[in-house]
Amino acid sequence: MSEAFEEMAPPMPPALKAITLTHVRYRRGDPLGLFLAWVSLVPVFISFGGFVSHFLFRREIQGLCFTLGLLISQFLNELVKSSVQQSRPETCALLEACDSHGWPSSHSQYTFFFAIYLTLLSLKGSSGVPQGTSRFFLAALPWPLAVLTMYSRVYLGYHTVAQVFAGATLGLVLGAGWYWVVHTILVEYFPAIEESAIGKWLYIKDTSHIPNVLKFEYDNARAARKKVATD
Repeated sequence: MSEAFEEMAPPMPPALKAITLTHVRYRRGDPLGLFLAWVSLVPVFISFGGFVSHFLFRREIQGLCFTLGLLISQFLNELVKSSVQQSRPETCALLEACDSHGWPSSHSQYTFFFAIYLTLLSLKGSSGVPQGTSRFFLAALPWPLAVLTMYSRVYLGYHTVAQVFAGATLGLVLGAGWYWVVHTILVEYFPAIEESAIGKWLYIKDTSHIPNVLKFEYDNARAARKKVATD
């Protein structure tokens, strides 16, 4: 009889797994937790709001190299996590995050890679931003977000302090190393990429040699408009 009831019972649903990059929980009624939960989504905003838009409207080789570096960094993060297999803190049960490993924190690694790479781009004059206050402002801009993201992962219970510091350290090392690779080795191939068939088809370009891209584009846009008006 019991076997008949077992056959009639609905099958157990398969185990579900969340995408950890976007799966963020916080304590109900905690305004700081709500704020930090949104901060935890900074890598998502940078990836989809920043780099996708940048490629669609700018087509810069520098931006493509930046994106490639972040992808390599995240791949290495998953590789390290699967090798070390360090568990998340005990709070992971409430967050439904125990099915993934915690060392090093991918969010911390992502934001600190982004921060150091953007800082080096700005200070070394490869960002196209003119010298002066604007360049230093751009160099300093990502660091508060990086630190807040690191803090949010501990506050919300997704990582231990050691795990977020490990992610931050790895992100700094990989970001600085990738900047060196791009601007010492890959930069030599930028002209060839511009002149390639796919480069011409997609209008891929490099403007890192132009000291002030904003002024350059502004002057050329005005000149083109004046030329059209006089023709």
